[in-house]
Amino acid sequence: MSVDIALFVEDGSELAISNEELERVFNLVLDEEGVDRLCSVSVSVVGEQSMQELNAEWRGVESPTDVISLECERPDDPDLAPGEPCELGDIAMAPSVLAAQSVRFGTSSEDETRLMAIHSLLHLLGYDHIEEGDARVMEAREDELLALACGRDLGHVATTRHADDTPLPLSPENSEG
Repeated sequence: MSVDIALFVEDGSELAISNEELERVFNLVLDEEGVDRLCSVSVSVVGEQSMQELNAEWRGVESPTDVISLECERPDDPDLAPGEPCELGDIAMAPSVLAAQSVRFGTSSEDETRLMAIHSLLHLLGYDHIEEGDARVMEAREDELLALACGRDLGHVATTRHADDTPLPLSPENSEG
């Protein structure tokens, strides 16, 4: 099927990939996951300060993060009528954090953005990485999907790496005060 993306871009923020590329990556994930109904996703592209506020509100962490996924419905929800679109949920992405991660982990900003788009959408589809076994399953799936999205094998990329990351500080241009 396909995805309908409601996109909000905060002033001064811009993803490293085009809106069309984001849609292509999301559609690839949904196709590869066997989702056969129309899905909608709200994507907010925000600066570090806004991401820090979201991270504090939803995760209780007082620092910016790369992406946050907030699940709404699952495509296999028995309460959804056949053919009824599924509202997967909301994703917030912080391009400046993604760019910093790309340098830190030796990827391009574009590939880091693709990876985190895949990561966040997998969360909306029910994947998680809190438990070690679940993390291995999710990371293996991310590796497969990222290779398909990029057209080449990028090797293993541990997205649970932010569990042992030191928080990224706000950049001077995005901090208040």
